[in-house]
Amino acid sequence: MNHRGFYKPNDAWVGDVIPWEEDGTFHLFYLHETRKSPKEGMPWHRVVTENLVDFQETGEALASNGPASADFNIYTGSIVLDGEGSHHAFYTGQNPAKTGEDGQALQLVMHATSQDGMQSWQRRDSDTFGATAGYETADWRDPFVFWDEDTQLWRMLITARHANGPARRRGVIAQCTSRDLVRWEPAPPFWDPRRYIAHECPEVFQWGDWWYLVYSEFSDAFTTRYRMARSLAGPWLVPEHDSLDGRAFYAAKSAARDGRRFFFGWIASREGGTDDGAWQWAGTMSVLEAEQRDDGTLAFHPAQELRETFSEEADESFAATVLTAPDGYADQLTEKDTAKAFRIIARFDIAGPTTECGVVLRASADGDEGYCLRLEPKRGRLVFDRWPRQPTGTEQWQISGDVPYAVELERSVSLEPGEHELEVIVDGDLCIATVDNSTVLSTRLYDRPTGRAGVFVGEGTTTVTDFKVFNREEAAATKPWENGLLAATL
Repeated sequence: MNHRGFYKPNDAWVGDVIPWEEDGTFHLFYLHETRKSPKEGMPWHRVVTENLVDFQETGEALASNGPASADFNIYTGSIVLDGEGSHHAFYTGQNPAKTGEDGQALQLVMHATSQDGMQSWQRRDSDTFGATAGYETADWRDPFVFWDEDTQLWRMLITARHANGPARRRGVIAQCTSRDLVRWEPAPPFWDPRRYIAHECPEVFQWGDWWYLVYSEFSDAFTTRYRMARSLAGPWLVPEHDSLDGRAFYAAKSAARDGRRFFFGWIASREGGTDDGAWQWAGTMSVLEAEQRDDGTLAFHPAQELRETFSEEADESFAATVLTAPDGYADQLTEKDTAKAFRIIARFDIAGPTTECGVVLRASADGDEGYCLRLEPKRGRLVFDRWPRQPTGTEQWQISGDVPYAVELERSVSLEPGEHELEVIVDGDLCIATVDNSTVLSTRLYDRPTGRAGVFVGEGTTTVTDFKVFNREEAAATKPWENGLLAATL
């Protein structure tokens, strides 16, 4: 099922997205994961969009080259346009049956070109190359190619691992350079913190006076992070809040248009489509927009185009209310269930000290069961939680009551006494929460498809200055390709 502002192909899932913007249109190549067994080989597919909420699937872009090939699986890479108008795709080739010197599945950088505006691609097998000296052969992936104006060179950043050193700290962003996009020469590592297992899906871009390095890692947390520097040479600085989202949003890469920058990642699905299922690789494509602050740090929130699809204020909205419970809990809920897709804007004037407050979703009429997005001022965080939690036995005390929130669904955020905004967008089983238009937490809501919404406070006082629910007016969902707006891209 597809939702406005999100994308998932029929009977498949979106893996890593390779975004490319040209002439106002976003071309979103992605790893097309069917989860079929036996494996069929991973291809790239492409969707296009102009408005960031309606997506058109154009089908297979780069097909698996077959079970005997080095690129049985076509993994993440990048797109560039050369000076003569040809597009170049650099991608990862992998085949579990072909192993490298370390005995693991070999990963190779591969190359294809297009002369017809990315409608078809021609492989350039002779340009294939593997890990250079000093790197593991099984980790040589996600090539990101960009033009360095200062050196007049093409640079390629590559997810790699040193051949030696502590196993969980060998991750490095390797680098090669080229003058013609064909012959690549090894260069010193681009970034070598000796901190993570790997830095997947790297990219760099310049925004004003700052350079940004974005990567995804699974050592400390399964998340996408960024670093910032005044030049490509570094040093790369760690911002106070360095991640884009939480555990469920991964492998985000970006593209810019009209001075705005958008990050395209995927919200992971859970095994079995239940709240207790293990996170799975791949899911539904989701778009976040970045804002650049005066100090160069980035704030993240859903794209305004997605917000604007929720234009109809619902009856569930209510006026200002004061919730106070100095040593207890108090809430206020809507009188009826929310729609399947909705957007909530809740503004809290939090008195200090207050332990917690926030929004409940798909709750029972008495508020005892449901999901909640909890602001915890004393701990400086937003967390996702639910009740009931999974029981571990038949006795009353055999329940996961010692888990303070859904593990891995936590975001650090400054919550000093005063006004704060919590925005929540829900569409089917997708949920995106944003605090103060800068801190995002995405997740899934599987087990409770319906219920009420509301606000709460625990051990403190908060004035809810605003609580509005907006529904999506489905009649307004205009598909641009039906009006011919994307005809030139197909």
